[in-house]
Amino acid sequence: MMTSAHTVVITGASAGIGRASARMFGARGDRVALLARGPSGLDGAVKDVENAGGQALAIPTDVADYAEVDAAATVVERTFGPIDIWVNVAFTSVFAPFHQITAEEYRRVTEVSYLGYVHGTMVALSRMRPRNTGTIVQVGSALGDRAIPLQSAYCGAKHAINGFTESVRTELMHEDSNVHITVTQMPAVNTPQFSWVLSRLPRHPQPVPPIYQPEIAARAVLFAADHPRRKQFWVGASTAATVLGQRVAPALLDRYLAKTGYASQQTGEWVSPDRPNNLWEPRDDDQGGDHGAHGVFDDRSLSVSPQLWFSQHARQTVLTGAAGAVAIAAALIRRGRR
Repeated sequence: MMTSAHTVVITGASAGIGRASARMFGARGDRVALLARGPSGLDGAVKDVENAGGQALAIPTDVADYAEVDAAATVVERTFGPIDIWVNVAFTSVFAPFHQITAEEYRRVTEVSYLGYVHGTMVALSRMRPRNTGTIVQVGSALGDRAIPLQSAYCGAKHAINGFTESVRTELMHEDSNVHITVTQMPAVNTPQFSWVLSRLPRHPQPVPPIYQPEIAARAVLFAADHPRRKQFWVGASTAATVLGQRVAPALLDRYLAKTGYASQQTGEWVSPDRPNNLWEPRDDDQGGDHGAHGVFDDRSLSVSPQLWFSQHARQTVLTGAAGAVAIAAALIRRGRR
């Protein structure tokens, strides 16, 4: 487990899970490099990290461009020293039926939400492997196991992240490397993304309830960074239910989501189809302002997750369960002898 200050890079650090994670890394005194496009969001993230007690470095970066990511890493190491932890979070999306998404939009989502992770992982490994030390945390999603309607581009990217990460993980294991890569599979999270995502839905897009606050996701990111030998972590009971449900009854989920997936991803608020979005340009720019870590669903979001605790204490949970089973079995045996 990590205790001393480390150099951390976070993509998508200007809002949402990346922003909340940056603040928490700062709170333990880490040196945090913040990669994102929006200047206002980056400025806010710098203040969050520094106010929490860490050092911050903002580097405007579009993760879809490998050269920009590589150049950012060079600046980080020149300023803070060798990168210890790299967290890939940055993404974008389009909320629309597949037939309403253009090829250019689909390509952009894929370049940011999938290739952005590939670029970050490549850049991190190019520096970590020669040193034989370092950790990469991929912020994944339950939708990387079970896709839902209206988010085909995003779901495709999250599925792809799982696939390429699993391949890279086995390559590092083959090398007996001390560089580790892990995934945190996230539930629906209250981030600003739903207010600035490109949407062709008639009503305001929302994450499928239950919704969790970004600090829960951030705590999982930090725990994964400190325990990277685990292949993945499930965050939230809904993630566990989604992943397990997909394994047990995928066809049943198809029918269920076909009936409920459209309504569950929209609020009752009607919105203009021409509202500004962040697919091509950031919305936390000088005009849009800093949106922070939270979205507009604070009054409906959960601030605790018992499932996350169980995920972080898997061994204790198993041992406790086993001890309980033994105690019950012993009691039944004694009862049978009476």
